[in-house]
Amino acid sequence: MKIVVTGTDERLAERLRGDGLDVEECALVRIEEIDGPPLQADSYDWVILTSRHGVERLLARLEGSLPRVAAIGPGTAEALRNQGIEPALVASRSTQEGMLEELPRPAGHVLFAGAEGARDLIVRELDADFVPLYRTIELRPDSFPASDLAVIASPSAARALAALDVGIACVSIGPVTTAEALREGLDVIAEAESHDLEGLRRAVKLAASQAGSSPS
Repeated sequence: MKIVVTGTDERLAERLRGDGLDVEECALVRIEEIDGPPLQADSYDWVILTSRHGVERLLARLEGSLPRVAAIGPGTAEALRNQGIEPALVASRSTQEGMLEELPRPAGHVLFAGAEGARDLIVRELDADFVPLYRTIELRPDSFPASDLAVIASPSAARALAALDVGIACVSIGPVTTAEALREGLDVIAEAESHDLEGLRRAVKLAASQAGSSPS
């Protein structure tokens, strides 16, 4: 079985190869930083982050201290911990809806920092300020590797894959990506139980095993 990893995190392909799987990389997205002035976050009660890219860009532009930080997704929480920051809240469901269910109310003054074009549910529900830190650019490669399974880790990757019309089964990192993939007509055969790198790795291994492969 040939597996194609379509995202930007090279660690996933490395780990899957270490599991004995036949993996090729074909990026369908790239991350473009958005420049801006230094960010002063200490006037906020909460900062909400949704991805490791958001963590990296926020810390690159941060001046002063951070208030309480809430993370959507275990991958975001891991990125924070790798920087020595313990999130005050990690939503059990890796969606904006999941965050809204668990964030203490009243939340006070909230900063939502993430990708340009992100869903505005948190902004609307919490009257939060929004700062775009990066944008995700969808790519259209001239060719896509002949393969049996594609791994998609973002809605942008799902849209880019659908545009190629290659008719390949997919493993998704989480519910938001899965929903976008299904809207685009993709065949999602598995979704990671934990919406991070390790969860995606386990989902891919299981899907490959069920399809007749034998990863170690």
